[in-house]
Amino acid sequence: MSADAWGLWLAALLVVLDLSIRVTAIIIIPRNRRPTAAMAWLLAVFFIPYIGVLLFLLIGNPRLPRARRRKQDQINQYIHDASEQLHFGTLRPDAPNWFPPLVEMNQRLGALPISGDNGAHLIAGYQESLDAMADEIRKATEYVHVEFYILQADASTDNFFRALEEVSARGVTVRVLLDHWANRWKPRYRATIRRLNDMGADWHLMLPVQPLKGRMQRPDLRNHRKLLVVDGKVAFLGSQNVTDSTYNLPKNIKRGLHWVDLMVRIDGPVVLSVNAIFVADWYSETDDILEEIDITSAQQGSGDLDCQVVPSGPGFEVENNLRLFLGLLYAAKEKIMIVSPYFVPDEALLLAVTAAVDRGVDVQLFVSEEGDQAMVYHAQRSYYEALLRAGVRIWMYRKPYILHTKSLTIDDEVAVIGSSNMDMRSFGLNLEVSMLVRGEEFVAQMRDVEADYRALSRELTLEEWMQQPLRSTVLDNLARLTSALQ
Repeated sequence: MSADAWGLWLAALLVVLDLSIRVTAIIIIPRNRRPTAAMAWLLAVFFIPYIGVLLFLLIGNPRLPRARRRKQDQINQYIHDASEQLHFGTLRPDAPNWFPPLVEMNQRLGALPISGDNGAHLIAGYQESLDAMADEIRKATEYVHVEFYILQADASTDNFFRALEEVSARGVTVRVLLDHWANRWKPRYRATIRRLNDMGADWHLMLPVQPLKGRMQRPDLRNHRKLLVVDGKVAFLGSQNVTDSTYNLPKNIKRGLHWVDLMVRIDGPVVLSVNAIFVADWYSETDDILEEIDITSAQQGSGDLDCQVVPSGPGFEVENNLRLFLGLLYAAKEKIMIVSPYFVPDEALLLAVTAAVDRGVDVQLFVSEEGDQAMVYHAQRSYYEALLRAGVRIWMYRKPYILHTKSLTIDDEVAVIGSSNMDMRSFGLNLEVSMLVRGEEFVAQMRDVEADYRALSRELTLEEWMQQPLRSTVLDNLARLTSALQ
């Protein structure tokens, strides 16, 4: 066969292969996937077919492996059965009509019940929260459960680690979970692991990407939770990792970046729910059921708050956190305050926010003036014009600080605090934990923090925004397209 004939055959084969890829993509990609994500993947496959297919095979499945999801189902059933007949404190009277159905939805999706008689105290200082956790660890008599997305032994966290060492030395069980991918490439990883080993902590990596050991899933599915439980009596959760406020990264230090976070210390029956999250993640990573940990014997806390813990992530069938946020946004009558370092809403969330303004609700969004992740930063910026035109007030926390707090307050009665951003990654790819709180005294604490953030921010106006250069608009819109790839 001549060279020309071979060339024609090869060209025909490539045409058939290209057509087959496109037809197969149309059949497979949209199935059980949100329209925006499906469209983004189809565009990738149609414009860069071979690279697009490779990326889809690598990161196209937004769910954890089936065995992992089966474990989550088992834990959910256990929590449901254990808590069905229990009375977790006395709930506050006169709840808004929309509140009980929202709580019921949260329990149906995440298994955890609401509880009353809880105390909750916000800690806004970065080092202050690390030291507060260390102080509580030193009071432990039975066990300490540590679960953080990033865990680094450094100068800022030395007191935290010394507290773990002290209680471990006197026989207290120290269990530690840390995310594999988030820590593996950090400067202090080996030193941290060495310190955990030396103290005798029982530690494990969360969602390890170790194909040679048979442990593999989509590499960007991460456990983003941050929580600490001491003896099942006191817990902490929020947005802060256990690391220096620069994350010890040379690029952050060079730019002078420091993270601003918010943690909450809680006591009362809700601590059992936080502990249940740890027990579930421990079982998922180790196959070890911590039968000695009691998540049913509630103790009255120091306050009168109603609290419900809401886990979310790719181990669940739907986006539990997104549904919680949507329910609250549509329930608001007077005021909505959103603090999110990465605000990249899907259509439903954007509609809920802008519709609130149309109802006459005061909606304010707190973000950072400077970004630490270029793609997310530009994707977030692509929504500013629509938000400003709708009437949302945008406060930009001044650089070189990264406002990393994740919170939502509704009117003067309900708040959410936790690890979940309001972006596609937190809704579909990360394991997150949020806590719903009902009680005006807690919202008052949140209002004080928000006032501090506002004082350290500048307000972005539509007039200023419309003066941005064309190159920024192009970058923002391109990043917006890639943000939908889930």
